[in-house]
Amino acid sequence: MAKLRNLIFILGDQLSPALSSLRDADPRIDHILMCEVAAEATYVRHHKLKLAFIFSAMRHFAEELRQSGFRVHYRRLDDEANKGSLREEVRAAVQELSPQAIRVTEPGEWRVLEDMKAWQQLTGVPVQILPDTRFLCSHRQFREWASGRKELTMEFFYREMRRKTGLLMQGDHPEGGRWNFDAENRKPAKPDLLRPQHKRFKPDEITSEVLSLVEARFSNHIGKLETFGFAVTRSQAEEVLEGFLRDFLPQFGETQDAMLASDPFLNHSLLSFYINIGFLDPLAVCRAAEAAYHAGHAPLNAVEGFIRQIIGWREYVRGVYWLKMPGYTTLNFLDAKRDLPDFYWTAETHMRCLSTVIGETIDHAYAHHIQRLMVTGTFALLAGIDPYQVHEWYLEVYADAYEWVEAPNVIGMSQFADGGLLGSKPYAASGNYISKMSDYCEHCRYDVKKKVGEGACPFNALYWDFLDRNGDKLSGNRRLAQPYATWRRMSDEQRQSYRVSARDFLKKLEAGDVV
Repeated sequence: MAKLRNLIFILGDQLSPALSSLRDADPRIDHILMCEVAAEATYVRHHKLKLAFIFSAMRHFAEELRQSGFRVHYRRLDDEANKGSLREEVRAAVQELSPQAIRVTEPGEWRVLEDMKAWQQLTGVPVQILPDTRFLCSHRQFREWASGRKELTMEFFYREMRRKTGLLMQGDHPEGGRWNFDAENRKPAKPDLLRPQHKRFKPDEITSEVLSLVEARFSNHIGKLETFGFAVTRSQAEEVLEGFLRDFLPQFGETQDAMLASDPFLNHSLLSFYINIGFLDPLAVCRAAEAAYHAGHAPLNAVEGFIRQIIGWREYVRGVYWLKMPGYTTLNFLDAKRDLPDFYWTAETHMRCLSTVIGETIDHAYAHHIQRLMVTGTFALLAGIDPYQVHEWYLEVYADAYEWVEAPNVIGMSQFADGGLLGSKPYAASGNYISKMSDYCEHCRYDVKKKVGEGACPFNALYWDFLDRNGDKLSGNRRLAQPYATWRRMSDEQRQSYRVSARDFLKKLEAGDVV
């Protein structure tokens, strides 16, 4: 038998045969190591569905690699010899197999990269850490783009990515004469009994075994496993993509910011799970959407909005994460210190918008971007919740959440804890925004039209109180000039009524009352 050349270590969100560490791999002299370990499952209390999805996807990908001829050393969570951490599993595998080198694709999280950098000293064999070529913009390229800029504006970065990829371009000019059609993508939605159903998959034997394992080992984690329907293979993920392009992309654009209590998914793609775990190539997904536009199957505003989320926002937040780590996740520009309310884990609140979105999160380990930003995120921002606690919650509860994509979205976009590095203004809003973009305010105990006092929507007083108490840091923000001018025009009595109403609500929140 030929001497083992490389031990190729593959993480649970790297399930792609095009992975850089697998390039030029030879099944005769290279072996693969994959591990399910308690340390990765519990460093935050991940949603049960998230754990089951990742473990099942890993086991199915390991089988795919075996079918390709590779020798895969796979450590299951319930193996008696499981060492509990990635580094100890790697050390044990090196002792057993004596490879000439360890080969890995760089991880998506800073803490894992720091751990990997110590593996050479730990094991005594060279460790080659390769770039993750599944992304369009390398760390170096993003640093060069960001260098010297007073503000990092996603729109400008997005245009560079459009030029680089050629997506929706006519030579040097954007398709349709505009870079961004977001203004056409803000319509509310109506219930539609004829809306197609999103593709779901019945658990197979491997997944069923994983579901039992997760329920047994992580019974105290958030979530329900009865609703499991994720794609757990690359071929199943391709089916989800085909279904989105056929059934949902044509209407995706105009309703992408809308929210309905009776329809948690609307026309969203539900592809972030599969792109982030490695089943789908992001550029290939974008080219498929572009092809749908050129074939006349989907309008430009829908396709542009979808592509912008992937080559614009997704690449941008990754760039910010690696530019500013370590330390980014602990930023707290607004000095918010209130604890995250218990209802973020139970959905037990009288605020129908929050109870709906959190309830859907518990059921599906999913909420779309506006639900995350403008409902759960905006409430936490207005209430002055500690942004690190908010960050940990988002990392725990969503099946597509990995720190590189989640932390900038929460710390920067949602909680403005980075002081405006990622986004130019805080996404603070009163109840009017939620009323406009959803049907959540119907049948709610609170009246969205009432500004203060008993029965008033809490978002209304909290919004003005947020601006008031953060005036020293935010009043100079040019994008907040209008609301601050409105605040100054109010009478002293009106301003005080907002402060009192917000104070009374926050006292109940801190006391643990159902609010």
